[in-house]
Amino acid sequence: GDPGAPVLVEQRGEVRWLRLNRPRRRNAIDPALLSALDAAVAAAATDPDTAVVVLAGTGTSFCAGADLRHLRSVAATGADPLDFLGRVSACLDRIERVGKPVVAAVHGHVVAGGLELALVCDVVVAREGTLIGDGHVRNGLLPAAGSSVRLPRRVGEPLARWLALTGGLLPAEAFTASGFVHAVAPADRFDELVAATAGRLARAAGPAQTGFKNLLYDVRDLPAGPALAAELDAFGAHWAATDMTAALDRFLGAATGEGRR
Repeated sequence: GDPGAPVLVEQRGEVRWLRLNRPRRRNAIDPALLSALDAAVAAAATDPDTAVVVLAGTGTSFCAGADLRHLRSVAATGADPLDFLGRVSACLDRIERVGKPVVAAVHGHVVAGGLELALVCDVVVAREGTLIGDGHVRNGLLPAAGSSVRLPRRVGEPLARWLALTGGLLPAEAFTASGFVHAVAPADRFDELVAATAGRLARAAGPAQTGFKNLLYDVRDLPAGPALAAELDAFGAHWAATDMTAALDRFLGAATGEGRR
């Protein structure tokens, strides 16, 4: 691939790596990076040989958010910022709905739109020294790509309010208790952590994993009654579409040792 492309794509077995590649701008999101990310995610989502997608960044940071230079040019020309920011929000929503696990492998800074990008991933793993926060108010901005909606759900309301209202950054370790950050590793073991995390997810790949991920999205805003009904419907649809006799035989055989070679 083109080493100067806004997003670098690398296939490692069943894992598709997508690296944001504007290192001089701390991978700030501008229209070119956004278009490249959207296209790369769509390609990974439909690739039958890809079981897990990893989002990462080149240079010193994962992502510092929307490109403030781009937003300043929008402000200076009197253009509508919601055109660009609406596209960012839609791209992140599509990432959240990819029917495969998406891992954010973060380092350096994860701020504003960078945090919003991490929030749509299924699992976040961090390198020691990573700083995470919302940061919008420090730039006199409100979020526009999901922070107010997703941050309280992922880290809990009190911590979300602190991050939102101070604009401050906290070390990645501060997010492990909530589960938002799955694990933190020193630099010399970070690649090993990412590979192990992606490998664990890849081993569970298949229609059940995809169905469960879709179900989590579909029921999250429903009251308990409709959510439980939707879950039952999803079970039924999966059962009807799957050779359950063979699937259960494989599991039962493995459990009793009969399936071992």
